[in-house]
Amino acid sequence: MKSQHDYFMNLAMNMALKARGNTSPNPLVGAVVVKNKRIVSLGFHKQAGLAHAEIEAFNNCRSSLKGSTLYVTLEPCCAFGRTPPCTDAIINSGIKKVIIGMVDPNPNNNGKGIRILRQNKIKVEIGFLEDELKRINESYIKYIAKKLPFVTVKVGQSLDGKIATKGYQSKWITSDASRNYAHKLRHDFDAIMIGINTLIHDNPRLGAPLKKRKTFKVIIDPQLKIPLGSNVLKHHADRVIVVTSFKADRNKEKKLECLGAMVLRLNGQKNRLDLKALLKKLGEMEITNILVEGGGILIGSLFDQRLVDKILFFIAPKIIGGRLAISSVMGEGASSLKQAVELKDVNVKKIGRDYLFEAYVK
Repeated sequence: MKSQHDYFMNLAMNMALKARGNTSPNPLVGAVVVKNKRIVSLGFHKQAGLAHAEIEAFNNCRSSLKGSTLYVTLEPCCAFGRTPPCTDAIINSGIKKVIIGMVDPNPNNNGKGIRILRQNKIKVEIGFLEDELKRINESYIKYIAKKLPFVTVKVGQSLDGKIATKGYQSKWITSDASRNYAHKLRHDFDAIMIGINTLIHDNPRLGAPLKKRKTFKVIIDPQLKIPLGSNVLKHHADRVIVVTSFKADRNKEKKLECLGAMVLRLNGQKNRLDLKALLKKLGEMEITNILVEGGGILIGSLFDQRLVDKILFFIAPKIIGGRLAISSVMGEGASSLKQAVELKDVNVKKIGRDYLFEAYVK
């Protein structure tokens, strides 16, 4: 029975992944309806404010739901939010059993939906592919618990940890295959974050292809050095958030706002902004995950302030060398090995001629 449940739950998880990058602040959720061991309907949650996965599956079903089994990756909701509670629809559908991948960590639900279903004589089983389901919803789980976005640092570097030469030449250290892979990653995130030096030297657009929900572009710029003709301001300036200090130029702020950008001012010391306060503000904007693309100063500051959740390091088989070459992680750094950032769940795979190190911060 377990293998059968795993099969249908895996199918529900694959349905959930169809909406990757588009459901924030909601989780990725998929559903499968099975009757007489045959799949009669599929559904997934497409976007916050739209129908949940269970309702999508019910709407897609062309036969009676009575007596069927519902597989759903996350515990059905039992309260009104952007949409009505799914537990009511399940109870009224005639479904006899619900197989749930994982309990909803949202305290507004968190077991309540399961209790309501059982109180209405619906059989419930819980806990299938939990590790995989927690992984695809890692940003939702952190956001619900802490109201902070999940922070992933992405780096393209040489084997000796350099992201640019001493003359700031950085195009291209990694291969086409790595860059294409990394570019597609942007689709999965609510925001892309870079430091001002990266913007000035590379002048990126920070576009996210094939994305329904808009991606914010967050620029860390303590002295408000951002050129008004930057590519990020030419394309969807209303999605740009420039983060600066209270001492920065007020006239420059007005010019940026006239272009459509948002300017956030934070406290800080010695040109180092309070990035924890920034993450809290971004969380209030329902930004649940952030991809940090550089440079070394920003990445170092995030590690110094212990704000990184995950790393994606693309490592090219090259040695750049030189003490003046730009390193991928700068900042203050650890003063002792005991203070070094330790990683867990390390996974390594080859992409083109490069290697991708994916890991989580302990």
